[in-house]
Amino acid sequence: MPTARTSALLVLGIFAIVVSTALADDCHSLTSLTRPDLTITLAESVPAGAFKPPASGMPGPPLDFSNLPAFCRVAATAKPTSDSEIKFEVWMPASNWNGKFEGTGNGAWLGAIVYFALADGLRRGYAVANTDTGHVSGGMDASWALGHPEKVVDFGYRAVHLMTVEGKAIVNAFYKKNPTFSYWNGCSSGGKQGLKEAQQFPEDYNGIVAGAPANYWTHLLAATVWVGLQALKDPASAIPREKFALIHKAAIEACDSIDGVKDGLIDDPRKCHFDPQVLQCKGADAPDCLTAAQVETARKAYGPSTTPHGMKIFPGLEPGSELGWGFMMGGPEPARIGSDYYTYILHKDPHWNPRTMDFDKDVPEADALDHGTINAIDPDLRKFKAHGGKLIMYHGWADSLIMPENSVSYYESVLKTIGGPAQTEDFFRLFMAPGMGHCFGGEGPSGFDALQSLERWVEDGKAPDSIVASHMAGPGKVDRTRPLCVYPRVAKYKGEGSIDQAENFSCSMPN
Repeated sequence: MPTARTSALLVLGIFAIVVSTALADDCHSLTSLTRPDLTITLAESVPAGAFKPPASGMPGPPLDFSNLPAFCRVAATAKPTSDSEIKFEVWMPASNWNGKFEGTGNGAWLGAIVYFALADGLRRGYAVANTDTGHVSGGMDASWALGHPEKVVDFGYRAVHLMTVEGKAIVNAFYKKNPTFSYWNGCSSGGKQGLKEAQQFPEDYNGIVAGAPANYWTHLLAATVWVGLQALKDPASAIPREKFALIHKAAIEACDSIDGVKDGLIDDPRKCHFDPQVLQCKGADAPDCLTAAQVETARKAYGPSTTPHGMKIFPGLEPGSELGWGFMMGGPEPARIGSDYYTYILHKDPHWNPRTMDFDKDVPEADALDHGTINAIDPDLRKFKAHGGKLIMYHGWADSLIMPENSVSYYESVLKTIGGPAQTEDFFRLFMAPGMGHCFGGEGPSGFDALQSLERWVEDGKAPDSIVASHMAGPGKVDRTRPLCVYPRVAKYKGEGSIDQAENFSCSMPN
């Protein structure tokens, strides 16, 4: 005779099978979901650990999806215009759904589903969505935009908004209820997408994480070309890649101790007045020094990009970012991610040569042409605030792809529009990370959970005064933690204990 406990477990097991079968049936039935200008192309129940991503052409090592829970995978295509083909996917947990929706972002010009972003959200219990932004391409390539202005609009904002609206409708059709909360989580282009949502569609999300946002798109890409041209205008100006570490070491040695703690990091590079001339060769060029022309290139990289007539385009690279300078200055031509905007969208000429760029003329024309399609620089977030939205923005001070002062500038523009720190910090907080590279990595602590902090803020009203970040010395080995503070506050050492432990620091206003 079975015991009462055995019988109860048997009943629970049968119930789980029935629920699982019902959800699988509900998942497949989504193929018949009817929405305007939307076609469900796939609705399948994926067993735990069984997902195999299609070849996407994205760089990097193969990703492990073997630890994913069972989920309902829905792929859809939206065609809001005759020249639109916006693909997106929604993944929904077969069990233990947290009741929430998460929209996730892309990088650069990428036209592909980002499966690792979907996987991360799914593991956290979210119904999660991602879009190819309406085109097919690698991250550096904007040739798809030539002759397709509607696809540019899709990339700029329409794809993410439609993914969000239609994604929530799919979630409702599957679970028979709407998400209780909706969050955006993205970095780089994904950070720009998050800011665009807050500015243009303030009711789409309850909370937004916008990391290292590429929000001043036309100017960022012009600056990418500008920096490249300074380094590549002639062979003498080029800094060999192996010398970037030399410059980095000298910058750290010059500015590490400004904050009172010698920890291999520059706390606020704006206080660092490092002049690469200290590395100038006394004689002939050598591996351990810079030529006069190379010194001048480094000086220009640290300074803002400007037009010949003195108009500032974008902030400069910061001291501490040198290990990543190869992206913009590695040659043999300016980075394509920047020049492709001016080639295919502004000039509409695949044969246009970025070395002929007229910054005084091309940058204002790009601004006028874009007119807020891709740029996400509107500081008026009052509707997002009124909706109850919360926004966390973060940026690494050692970012060598998107200059970090851009985020400071945007935040300060919001301060002026909203009415000062008190009115702004109750819904928007910026966190700057010393030594952190683009979105993650670098010599400083860069591992942190901004989404968890955002959830507590939105759902429990606990605004984050700091976020603890960690640095990894290897897989699973944390060798330093440090609080990231609400800008303009910085982490100050208390004077006792290890400088590698976050509890020995407090967030205070800078001196």
